[in-house]
Amino acid sequence: MACTGFNAISGLTMNLESLTDILFALVLFLYALSTIWYLAFVAFQKKFLAQIGGGQLWAGFSSHLVLIIVTYFRIGHIPAHNLQYSLSLTVWALVAVYLFFQFSLNIRILGAIVTPISTLILAFAFCLPNPEFAMNKQFESIWVSVHVITSFIGNGAFALAACVGILYLIQEKAIKGKRRGFFYNRIPALEHLDQMGYACIAIGFPMLTIGIMTGCIYAQLHWGHYWNWDPKEVWSAMTWLFYAAILHGRVALGWRGRRQSYLAIIGIFLVLFTFLGVNFLLKGHHGDFTSF
Repeated sequence: MACTGFNAISGLTMNLESLTDILFALVLFLYALSTIWYLAFVAFQKKFLAQIGGGQLWAGFSSHLVLIIVTYFRIGHIPAHNLQYSLSLTVWALVAVYLFFQFSLNIRILGAIVTPISTLILAFAFCLPNPEFAMNKQFESIWVSVHVITSFIGNGAFALAACVGILYLIQEKAIKGKRRGFFYNRIPALEHLDQMGYACIAIGFPMLTIGIMTGCIYAQLHWGHYWNWDPKEVWSAMTWLFYAAILHGRVALGWRGRRQSYLAIIGIFLVLFTFLGVNFLLKGHHGDFTSF
């Protein structure tokens, strides 16, 4: 009887594993299709191309959410236990933030930046080895789930702010040089880009704040201390201070436009080092998130 139950559980696990592989490939395919449509929209400026690309992106995002949920039930916790799943969650968060702003501000050209980046990252993740998983109790806490999700959404918002910053600098250069090049009529007005860049940072900052706070709470419960000067803790605090300075500078000192754009671009390098560089170059508690 026990053997029969074990075989049933093993079979279910194998079925869920096969389903996650299929979903992973489907998500990658849909994001790639969306990339083609968005790039076609930039080239030909036909609204229906962006609408098709947006539909494909929504389909990919929904499938991605299903993939995360299925994986959660397969392994028993938020899927961020190795580099493959961490990159997958990064893409999901970036697309989620973009779709939110696409719905509220309707800046379609960003899709031509977000979709190829998402596709390339997910394709790289798809090629990574996914070793047999051994249950790790440290990932099972609800505090870890909140910490991971909010941190990734915050990073996605900061990444989108950097993309907006690049568009701002391209458009500003075209205007100042009085050259109406390829992108001039395809990029929104500077004021619109400035507002969106600020909105991305304004959303990313509280998400990062919640991520750090829940990480501290979990550290106290799991290791007995809120703060231990772990390299990830230190660089996360530096990232938080950097974006806090950007928000303060905008409100108190009028940091807008070009300055905000440059800072947003610099900030994403700080985010990338905190997310990947610290794990690969320095030792700490977060090594599992980028193991492969």
